[in-house]
Amino acid sequence: MQYPFEKKNKTSPDESGGAKIPVRSEIAVTDTWDLSKLFAGDADWEAGLKDYETRTEQIPAFRGTLGISADHLADYLDFSKNLGILEERLNYYSDLRQTEDEGNNAARTMTGRFTMAFAKTQAASAWAVPEIQSIPEDRMKQFLAELRLAEYRIYLQKLLRYKPYILSDKEERILALHGESENLATEAFSVLTNVDMDFGVLDTPEGKRPLSQSTWSVFMENPDRTIRRRAYTEFYRAFDSHKTTLAALYSGSVKQDAVKARIRGFPSARAAHLFPDNVPESVYDNLIATVSANLKPLHRYYALRKRILQLDELRHYDVYAPITPKAVKPASWDEAVQIIASALSPLGKEYVETLRAGLQGRWADRYENKGKRSGAFSAGSYAGEPYILMNYKEDSLRDMFTLAHEGGHSMHSWYSARSNPFMHYGYTIFEAEVASTFNEELLFRYLKNQADSKELKAYIINKRADDILATLYRQTMFAEFEHRTHALEEAGRPLTAEVLRKEYRELLGKYFGPEMVLEETSDLEGLRIPHFYRAFYVYKYATGLSASLALAERVLAGGAREREDYFGFLKSGGSRFPIESLKLAGVDMASPEPVAAGCAVFSRLVDDLETLIG
Repeated sequence: MQYPFEKKNKTSPDESGGAKIPVRSEIAVTDTWDLSKLFAGDADWEAGLKDYETRTEQIPAFRGTLGISADHLADYLDFSKNLGILEERLNYYSDLRQTEDEGNNAARTMTGRFTMAFAKTQAASAWAVPEIQSIPEDRMKQFLAELRLAEYRIYLQKLLRYKPYILSDKEERILALHGESENLATEAFSVLTNVDMDFGVLDTPEGKRPLSQSTWSVFMENPDRTIRRRAYTEFYRAFDSHKTTLAALYSGSVKQDAVKARIRGFPSARAAHLFPDNVPESVYDNLIATVSANLKPLHRYYALRKRILQLDELRHYDVYAPITPKAVKPASWDEAVQIIASALSPLGKEYVETLRAGLQGRWADRYENKGKRSGAFSAGSYAGEPYILMNYKEDSLRDMFTLAHEGGHSMHSWYSARSNPFMHYGYTIFEAEVASTFNEELLFRYLKNQADSKELKAYIINKRADDILATLYRQTMFAEFEHRTHALEEAGRPLTAEVLRKEYRELLGKYFGPEMVLEETSDLEGLRIPHFYRAFYVYKYATGLSASLALAERVLAGGAREREDYFGFLKSGGSRFPIESLKLAGVDMASPEPVAAGCAVFSRLVDDLETLIG
C-alpha cells in the first residue's frame, strides 16, 4: 500500500537554518512500536534463533512417518506449526528492527542470519509436502475425519490442490536450495536504481536539490513546470543510459517466471501465479477488458487537467502537478487518529476502539528518523501486534489516508489472527487490499461531508480521484504490460529493450489518451517499476479497490447484516479462497460488475471536479 505537533517528533532545526532528520535515539519511545510481543530484545531473539536451528535438526526424524496414521501426521503438523510460529516471530522481529534504521549493521546481520537459517529449514523440510501428497487419497480422507487433524483440515485441503504440480522429493529440495538465488534480478535492479544510478541535482528557487528515486515524486508535484520538465529529463536520462541492463534484468525475471511454471507443469506463468489464490484467469482478463472499455472518464480527467493547468500540450511530466490549491490544516498524530476513528464509526465500537488504542499505543512506528525505511506498511503476525511503519507528516493529507489504509490492513490481521488457527490465519494479497482501501473510502466520504469550503472539497475530491486513478487505472495498465511480456516470453520472443519499450509505449498511448504528448523517453517508465519483479501482483490492487468501493457502498447503505457480512470477510483469514470470501461479504469479483462500478465512481469524481473547478 499523508495535522499542533511536537517538533521533536518530526524535525529539528540545524545550524544552517534548514531541518535535520533526527537519529533513532532522538525519537520518543512512545512514538515507536513495541516489539516485545515478538521478543523482549535482541538477546531474546538470539536465543530464539538457536532454538529454531535446534528444532530444524529434528525435522528428518519425521521423514517416512506421515502416512502411517492420522496421529503421526498430526505430530508432524504440530511440530511444523510451532516451528512456523517461531519462524514468523524471528522473521518479523529482525526485519522490523532493520526497517527502523537500514544502516544498523547489527539488525542487518540479524536479518541475514535468519535468512540463512530459514533456507536451511526449507531445504531440510523439502520432503514433507511430497510425502503428504503421496498419501493415498482414501487414506487421507480417513485422516481428515480424525479430530486431531481438525485445525489442519483447511491447510491440508489447500495443500492437496498442489498435488499435480508437486515434484519429487529430490527435485523439491533442489528448487528449495535455489530459493536464495531467485531474487538476484530483483536485488540487482534495486541496487542499480537506488544506489548506483546517479540522477544528479537540480537548481530550484530554494537552492540545489538532489534528484533521486525518493525525491522524484516531489519534483513531479512541483507547481513550476520548468522544474518538472528538467527533473523528468534528467531522471529518464539516467534510465536511458542503463536501458539495456534494465531490460536484461527484467527479461531474466520474466524468463524465470516462465521456467518455474513449466517445471511445475503449469500452462503459463500467469496461471501459476493465480493458482494459489484459486483465482480464474478470467478475473484478470475481465479487469483489463472492463477498464479498457471505461477509459473515457480517464481521458476526460486528463483533458480537465490540461485545461486547469492552462497548457497547450499535456506532457508526461504534467500528470501529477496539483490542479487544486492545498486547503488542509496540519493535524497531529492524535488528531489524525481521531479523524480516522470518526470516519470509521459505521464499523462499530470494537473495530474503532481497537484501532484507536493500537494507534495511540505502540502498534505504530510513527515518524521519520535517519536511516528508517521510507513509505509505510502493515506487518500483521500471529504472535505479535499488527505493526505499522509510518513516516507521518502532520501537514500531509496523503499521510492521513496512508494511516487509515495501513490501519485497515492491521485490523484485518487482528481479526484474522483471533479467528483462525495459525496454519490458515493468513489472508491473501488479493483480499488485503480490500480492507485497506475500504478504510480510505470511508475517510474520503467523511472528509468530503465535513468540508466547510468549496476549495477544501475540491482538494479532497481531487486527491481521491488521483488515488483511484493510480490504483484502478494505472495498476491495470501495469497488469496488461505484465501479461503481454510474459506471453511474448512464452511464445519464444526475446524481451529486448526495444520490444519492451514498444509494448509499454502502446499502453501509454491507450491509457493516457489523445491529450497526452509523450516524450521520447516516456516508455522507459516500463523499465523502472519495482512491482514488475513480483509478477502478476499489481492486478490485485485494482481488484481490491473495486471490491472495497462496492463493499463500502453496501455497508454504508445497509444495516447490521451488511456490516456483519463485512466482518465475516475480515475474520475469514485463509479459511476460504478470496473470491469465495468476498462473495460472502457481498461482492462477486468473478464478474466484471465491481470493476465497472469502480470506473463509474471515478467518473462521478471527475464530474464533481468539473463542476467545482472546471
